[in-house]
Amino acid sequence: MASFNRSTAYVMICLAVLFGGGSLMAFLLFLLTGSPELISLNLHAGEVLWWDAGLSIAFFIQHSGMIRRSFRQRLAHFLPKEYEGAAYAIVSGIFLFAVIVLWQKSFPVFTVSRGVFRWLFYIAYLLSLIGFIWGVRALKVFDPYGLRPILGRLRGREPRPLALTIRGPYRWVRHPLYLFMTLMIWSCPDLTGDRLLFNSLWTIWIVIGSILEERDLVSEFGDAYREYQRKVPMLIPRRLRPIE
Repeated sequence: MASFNRSTAYVMICLAVLFGGGSLMAFLLFLLTGSPELISLNLHAGEVLWWDAGLSIAFFIQHSGMIRRSFRQRLAHFLPKEYEGAAYAIVSGIFLFAVIVLWQKSFPVFTVSRGVFRWLFYIAYLLSLIGFIWGVRALKVFDPYGLRPILGRLRGREPRPLALTIRGPYRWVRHPLYLFMTLMIWSCPDLTGDRLLFNSLWTIWIVIGSILEERDLVSEFGDAYREYQRKVPMLIPRRLRPIE
């Protein structure tokens, strides 16, 4: 079992915020405006789609693989448990930056002309972003960079067990963050071949990721989460009135 070191802890905190937070901000801009194509590889149309698909799949494998409980158990042999979330944020941030920087543009498919219809896409993006923030705030214990365990260890505090608390948008769907992220993905008014590929692949991955995450949540919360599954849909709201 690896030992906890204060200097390493502060380095992990800085790297998690840098890569995790920086990549998230860049990704949100990518969703709104499309790829900046910072590096052009001069690929043909078909090669562009294969390349972009490969970038997406590499991120999916990393992101979904590292979050699985079995992987975390193996990682504990090399890193203190407190670094688990921060290491995930760092590696995920690096992979996400790679997707954004290396993404290649392709042929245009459809563009919403200037005017009210184009602004409707921007409004949909903004409302989805607000919904995403609402979902984050509803969680209370949302810790995307894995800092809470490290800070708790530095301050000599024992970690508190997580409880299943249902509030905010979680009263309508079990995964509102994934729902709002999907809406943001499809809110870009300029649709190119690579963006259509991106939208499709990432939507499929979100659905698959939701299903995989459900298994971990059932394992962690047991019958309480199974009851929640019976009452609330996974991604698409079924009614206007939330559960009590």
